[in-house]
Amino acid sequence: MSRPLLISDCDEVLLHMIVPFRDWLDDAHHIHFDLVHGDWGEALRHKHDGTVVERGQVWELLNGFFDTEMHRQQAIDGAVESLNRLREHADVVILTNLLDHRAVPRTEQLKAVGIDAPVYCNQGGKGEALGRILDEYKPSVAVFVDDLGHQHDSVGEQYPDVWRLHFVGEPLLWDRVKPSKSAHARLDRWADAEVWIRERLVANASAPTLEKVAS
Repeated sequence: MSRPLLISDCDEVLLHMIVPFRDWLDDAHHIHFDLVHGDWGEALRHKHDGTVVERGQVWELLNGFFDTEMHRQQAIDGAVESLNRLREHADVVILTNLLDHRAVPRTEQLKAVGIDAPVYCNQGGKGEALGRILDEYKPSVAVFVDDLGHQHDSVGEQYPDVWRLHFVGEPLLWDRVKPSKSAHARLDRWADAEVWIRERLVANASAPTLEKVAS
């Protein structure tokens, strides 16, 4: 008999990312990262003259961070304990937007903080990747957790019966990130998220379809 399934994002859901990335940019590259700036193309500036870092270099820096600095990332408060308790009720997998060759480093990174779960890498919208996971596990009910609104758009469009929780684990972003209209709930602390997720897993009923709201 199939079990319920929890599909969780990693960065800013299980592990802090934006703050350690900011600190590394400052330490190693003398770049200031304005965390509250909505557009990353304007948020990174060279400290010596205030000029904007070119968008192409931003992607190079991100790749450099994940190549050599993942050890800087620490667990979001309560994430490890909550995820491991939720294993009593469901299978747990990680769906992370990283290049495929980083699946093993991400798996080892999560094991180091106490999370031992299969890792699936993805680029772009997560709807198709989530569909492949659903085909593999054939869960009785599924819950998807992510910090990015457009990922809830992607999943909700293709799999409306999957429960979707918009979760932003970085406190510096709480007031900057609007709740996703494609998610069934927005919660930012694992103490609350664990209860919400467990209730849906135990109830073992598919999510209701959300009405599309005009933007």
